[in-house]
Amino acid sequence: MCGIAGHFSAKPLPEDTPEILGRQLETIVHRGPDGLGRHVDRARGVALGHTRLAINDLEGGRQPLHAIDGRYVLTTNGEFYDFKRHRSTLMAEGDRFLTKSDSEIAIGLYRKFGLDFTRHLRGEFAFALYDREADELILLRDRFGVRPLFYWVSPDRDILVYGSEAKSVIAHPAVPARLDPRAALHQLMQTIAPGMSAFEGVVSLDPGHFLRIRKRDGRLEIHQQRYWDFDFPLEADRPVDFDETEHVERVRDELIRAIVLRLEADVPVGCYLSGGIDSCCILGLATGAMQSPTKAYTISFDDASYDEAPIAREMAESMNADQEVIHLKAGDLYGENYVKTVWHAERTFYNTLGVAKNLMSKRVWDSGYRCVITGEGADELFAGYPALKRDMFLHGLSHESEGVRAEYQAALDRTNRLFKGAILAENQRHHPAWESLCGFTPSWIQPWMDTLDLARPLLADDMLDELRDYDPIAEIASRLDRSMLEGRHPLDKAQYTWSKCQLEGQILNWGGDRVDMANSMESRPAFLDHHLAEVAVRVPPSLRIKGNIEKHVLREAVRGVLPEVLYRREKFAFMAPPAHTDEAKRRKVEELIGDFLGEKAVADAGICSPKRVGEFLSAWRVDTDSTSLVRRDTLLNHLLTLHILHRHFVA
Repeated sequence: MCGIAGHFSAKPLPEDTPEILGRQLETIVHRGPDGLGRHVDRARGVALGHTRLAINDLEGGRQPLHAIDGRYVLTTNGEFYDFKRHRSTLMAEGDRFLTKSDSEIAIGLYRKFGLDFTRHLRGEFAFALYDREADELILLRDRFGVRPLFYWVSPDRDILVYGSEAKSVIAHPAVPARLDPRAALHQLMQTIAPGMSAFEGVVSLDPGHFLRIRKRDGRLEIHQQRYWDFDFPLEADRPVDFDETEHVERVRDELIRAIVLRLEADVPVGCYLSGGIDSCCILGLATGAMQSPTKAYTISFDDASYDEAPIAREMAESMNADQEVIHLKAGDLYGENYVKTVWHAERTFYNTLGVAKNLMSKRVWDSGYRCVITGEGADELFAGYPALKRDMFLHGLSHESEGVRAEYQAALDRTNRLFKGAILAENQRHHPAWESLCGFTPSWIQPWMDTLDLARPLLADDMLDELRDYDPIAEIASRLDRSMLEGRHPLDKAQYTWSKCQLEGQILNWGGDRVDMANSMESRPAFLDHHLAEVAVRVPPSLRIKGNIEKHVLREAVRGVLPEVLYRREKFAFMAPPAHTDEAKRRKVEELIGDFLGEKAVADAGICSPKRVGEFLSAWRVDTDSTSLVRRDTLLNHLLTLHILHRHFVA
């Protein structure tokens, strides 16, 4: 795991290019404290930089990596799995390597297959590959967007600046550090449109895509191409009759293979462990593969309603794991830790879970580990979220299933009552852009439509005027590929749209890479292995949600390693206790409000109206309705983090 940054110009670069590249790398040194590497060729307009976190080939894997013949230069962030097999095959065909690093296989595979090399790359990665002979640069991001990659193109299209984090892009003197007004509104409502960053002109490369950048007549030609997508079969092509056991066994086989591959490292590998099925099955299967106790890390909150540590402890004991539990209170989740997490995430967040995971990754590093396997992606592949379940029962069942619908509604009210207002809207919402795209408005976006109704009036008058005709809900829909939704089952549509928006923009950001790498700690989400995903999309919707049981096929695949209480447990959203849940948290939030949402601070940022923000805060302080409070808490977090972003990067 590492960080990459650099720039590519259609014209020769200036004399101070090494210093400029150095400033870019300084902003992401937390991603790679084990070494800095640079390749600068001013005449060719090339500057490639790398910050290294040593996971494989600890002594010899320094980057940039160069091909033996000097044609290719590579800087990469991430891991390529199954690399030893590829190395052996390539060497048998006459290729040679200069290191033992997994990253170097990208050069060999590109030399052999050209741009078709993407189908041979397995893992989580973002990289820059420069071809000296063709004088072109390739920027490529993994299939689900586990690893971040941002870029900016100058108005004259003569230079492209890129980096693992947006802060490394705006560190270049040509790139303006301005918050994007549209992105600000999106962040206040929670959901950033695919490809959008917090900063004006800075683009997040779409997952499963690459950029091919060439030079022509003093300008850059930039071509974006998709090489993979989360492709569900057409509903008409799904077999009516199927063998449940066959699907269960395929899921189990691919999941085990994905976990075993992610245990490959030249450093010890641990596991994150919550009280959910996803991380518990990761621990169980990893324990079987290693045939030894596994290091497991668990977050415990000071509110029993939100704390999953007791179930995680039961799982750890059943696997004889070496478990470390980090106990978090109000003083941990707010204050300086909160502000630092915003700097790393570079976007707003609605809950302090990201702060908690930032602190967890620090515990991992402090305990001597720098790599863990995590459970992100299981809900996306196997339909685990309450919103997906709601769409299955509203849009994906026949009229003969009213009894199951009633059972679902009762369970939903019972199990997820804490989260109404944040992950579930209490009333159905509809939007014409989504009705056209999907045939319905997915449940996952509906609570954020409610939040948007609260957020938009808080904007400053000039921002309200600028965005008067801008519809962020329609903008999100417009960035999705309609062809990937046409003819699909409603559950498939809900899973696909969620994964394109919430997975990449939220879960893998302030819930994943950005807070893990804040402490130089590599997370490896085994479920987001594309071979497993290609098996998962073929699982019939009725086996993903069977009766009232979400993730049914996964439960059956890993039943042997789960405690009975966990096997039978319904999905419980993993969140930190919101600010309104106790007075200690309210006091800590009030301190942040004083620092970042005072009248002068809001006026200086110019995003929101100081008067209307003050009125919102007054309403939050006296609100006693649980659902309304959850929604106001989410918006309060967005307001705070947006103004912290301004303080960090603009002011």
